Amino acid sequence: MKIHNVLKNSAGFTLVQAIFVVVVLSILGVAMMKLIGVQSSTSVLALQGARGYQAARSGLEWGAARARAGDSCSGTFTIEEFTVNVTCSSQQFTEGSIGPYDVYRIGATATVGTYGTPEFVSRRAEMKVGFP
Repeated sequence: MKIHNVLKNSAGFTLVQAIFVVVVLSILGVAMMKLIGVQSSTSVLALQGARGYQAARSGLEWGAARARAGDSCSGTFTIEEFTVNVTCSSQQFTEGSIGPYDVYRIGATATVGTYGTPEFVSRRAEMKVGFP
C-alpha cells in the first residue's frame, strides 16, 4: 500500500517536468530558426555587396574607355539592378621630354535599394589612369 501511495502522490510532479521540458525545447527551436535566418540573410547581403563592388569596377572601366576615346568620362548607367554613377576629372602633366599627357581620376559608385532599408547596398571604387 505504501508504494501505491508514493506513486499516486508523485504523478503531478512528472507532468510539471514534462511541461518544463517541452517549453525549453520550444524556446531552443525558435532560437535556432532565428539563427539560421540571420546566417542565410548575411550570406545573401555579402553576395549583393560583392555584386555592387563589381558594378562599381565596371563603371571605372567604362569611364577609362570613354576617357581614352576622348569622350566625356562622367555619366550614369544601369547594370542589372545597380545604378552606377561615374565621375571624372583630368589634369595635364609634363615629365621631362614626355608630355603633356592627361591623368584622369575616375570614381564610380554603384547603388541598389533605398537608403535605410536592409536591401540597400552601395559600393565605391576609384582609380587614376594616364594617357599620353
